[in-house]
Amino acid sequence: MVNFAVHGVGRPERALDPGEDERWITVEQFDRLLEAVAGQEDAHLTFDDGNASDVEVALPRLVSRGLRAEFFPLAGRVGERGYVDPDGLRQLVDAGMDVGSHGWERRDWRRLDDRQARRELEAAPRLLTELSGRAVCRYSLPSGRLDRRVLGRLRAAGATRVYSSSRSLGAGPGGWLQPRVQVHREMDADWVAAALGAGAGFRRPRAGWWRG
Repeated sequence: MVNFAVHGVGRPERALDPGEDERWITVEQFDRLLEAVAGQEDAHLTFDDGNASDVEVALPRLVSRGLRAEFFPLAGRVGERGYVDPDGLRQLVDAGMDVGSHGWERRDWRRLDDRQARRELEAAPRLLTELSGRAVCRYSLPSGRLDRRVLGRLRAAGATRVYSSSRSLGAGPGGWLQPRVQVHREMDADWVAAALGAGAGFRRPRAGWWRG
């Protein structure tokens, strides 16, 4: 199973964080990605952060191709300029998409104290559940990194699936812990083909890009 992690598509409607532009792709690039994964049972799309483009750009294209995807908004950004609002979350659910949690804000979950962990791993999915009208129990790690304490907290929070950036993980379709391939602005058809061919072991040629 190859899990692609998409962030923003098209023209951003907000100021991007430093380095975040490396994760934004054009509408044309996104269309090529959809063409490549359509009909591929071993390919899965996920979306992080809850950017407005999830609903305005990605959703109609997914629906027109009969594709499903998982969306992981930042609970603390819902309704802010450039991010999805509660109506957008319900549109995703009504269209058959799944909604999970990316936490409250961008933080490295390995460095959370107990109070911060409750906000990121408990309060965030609770709010997203209320706003979307569907139980939220899947998570996408904001930093893509994890350790034993993070895993223990996620299990205690009732996580049914967790997406990481680690490529050392197995990627069976039913696995609790899943790796992902990060989509980036230099993506082209050859890159997508290589990712699909190499699966979870695929690596981007150069390191050091933004993690979200």
